[in-house]
Amino acid sequence: MGTEVVKVDEISFPLQVTPSTTKPLSLLGHGITDVEVHFLQIKFTAIGVYMDSEIVTYLQQWKGKKCTDLAEDDDFFEAIISAPVDKFLRIVVIKEIKGSQYGVQLESAVRDRLAADDKYEDEEEAALEELIEFFQPKYFKKDSILTYYFPAGSSAPAEITFTTEGKEESKIEVENANVVEMIKIWYLGGTRGVSQTTISSLANTLAAELSKE
Repeated sequence: MGTEVVKVDEISFPLQVTPSTTKPLSLLGHGITDVEVHFLQIKFTAIGVYMDSEIVTYLQQWKGKKCTDLAEDDDFFEAIISAPVDKFLRIVVIKEIKGSQYGVQLESAVRDRLAADDKYEDEEEAALEELIEFFQPKYFKKDSILTYYFPAGSSAPAEITFTTEGKEESKIEVENANVVEMIKIWYLGGTRGVSQTTISSLANTLAAELSKE
């Protein structure tokens, strides 16, 4: 198993990862973040989404649904986000940017969602500021790796690590549950997610897994 990989825009993603002390998590979805400028597609990152395969037991009400329907069903992705299983995102940089630019994108996405849900208080602001400070001095060189580990417990802090060539790995924990939830929604939130290719891929895999049972 260890040698098998999926290629996402020439970047290899292993079929399984084992973050911390958990059991192996499976690659259930992958895609890219990109933007189109004057008819040119500019790719920024490749994304791999890993989860405990037990996730399907929490998605039984969507059994038999087509993957195209699932990809547009935000309730389905809400159930994925809230399911009490380990989730892990591996994000690999395709086009280099400053860490501060990524931090600003993350901050505005999370803050806007918190504000819309009336959850943006002092604690959330402080947690976001800490995150922005973490990304501020970094440089996202091509092939740098950013990971988000969301343990199964809803109140468990998320662990974010950043690895780039020639530098030591750096790590931060996000303890604010509201901020953690909005980061999950940014990457895994169905039609609200930042990468629709990743959302479609997740819907495909999970529709196939649900139909097996």
